[in-house]
Amino acid sequence: MQKEQAMTEHRYWTAVESRDASYDGHFVLAVKTTGIYCRPSCPARTPKRQNVHFYDVPAAAEAAGFRACKRCHPQKQHLVDPMMAAIEDAARGIEKRLLAEAAVPSLEELAKRAGFNAQHFQKAFKKALGLSPKQYADARRMVLLKDGLKSGNGVSDAIYAAGYGSPSRVYENAGRQMGMAPGVYAKGAPGVRMAYGFADCKLGLVMAATTDKGISAVYLGDDPTRLADELRIEYPKAEIAEDRTDLGEALSALTTYLDRNGPHPALPLDVRATAFQWQVWQALMQIPYGETRTYKQIAEMIGNPKAIRAVGTACGRNPVSLSIPCHRALGTDGKLHGYRWGLDRKQALLELEGIR
Repeated sequence: MQKEQAMTEHRYWTAVESRDASYDGHFVLAVKTTGIYCRPSCPARTPKRQNVHFYDVPAAAEAAGFRACKRCHPQKQHLVDPMMAAIEDAARGIEKRLLAEAAVPSLEELAKRAGFNAQHFQKAFKKALGLSPKQYADARRMVLLKDGLKSGNGVSDAIYAAGYGSPSRVYENAGRQMGMAPGVYAKGAPGVRMAYGFADCKLGLVMAATTDKGISAVYLGDDPTRLADELRIEYPKAEIAEDRTDLGEALSALTTYLDRNGPHPALPLDVRATAFQWQVWQALMQIPYGETRTYKQIAEMIGNPKAIRAVGTACGRNPVSLSIPCHRALGTDGKLHGYRWGLDRKQALLELEGIR
């Protein structure tokens, strides 16, 4: 399976390099450095191979957070594979219903329109997008909500325009999907108090940051100023200040784990993530202490075996290292491939757990 996928990606990349239009409709390529996805024949400058992910359908690229190219309009191409075309049509149908503030079609409706058995269609949909139709609808609804909040049209208008039946439904799930209430997110988190603190450890410095709901960041490094600055990128208007008092218990758990081989730091978390990122992070937390999994195995764990590169990207965006043990994820070849805080620290963490 791994060899087959590698051959497929090699063929796709050859098509991208040659701008082979005969591959239009077979896949789209997404460039992580630009956040844009394109057709294989797009006339834009060819990206570096290491920055490219391949997706079977445009909706899968959008579910992963990429935007359609305005030069080649990849979302408008005709998909060759009948099942992929049906999946793309279903995804667009879900979005149209959301935009019209109408009820999202059921799985049975989507499958009937596509001409497939409901169970078979759901399995194929999830394999292509990494999400079930219901999860996809929830994820797109949250995107619409965030876009509406950022537009400044008001919280109530944004909530109903995104297809939520009532404000209470949003606020019940906001902590899980957004990390804070919608009105606060829309304004850049003004008034949200976030405290952070540092502690020395064998790996240099460990920094933890918390809101009143839970831990929002666990960083490793050597430069306290650089680590603290990363918190301000996501919440530019939050009240962020160093205050170790609020973090004594968390920092103690982290340093005990790092310096004295203590128990894994199971801390209450308050993080934001896409639906796909949550799937990956939950899979990471299922990896037992002292064991590892490859990106391929993690992709299989979440029911999306083709999403190997996307899994690697989700691991790299994990904001709470150690609590969500992304260091236990290895390349498909079993080797260390990238770690936000450096491969030396990743190696040290694995050795700490008696893995390598």
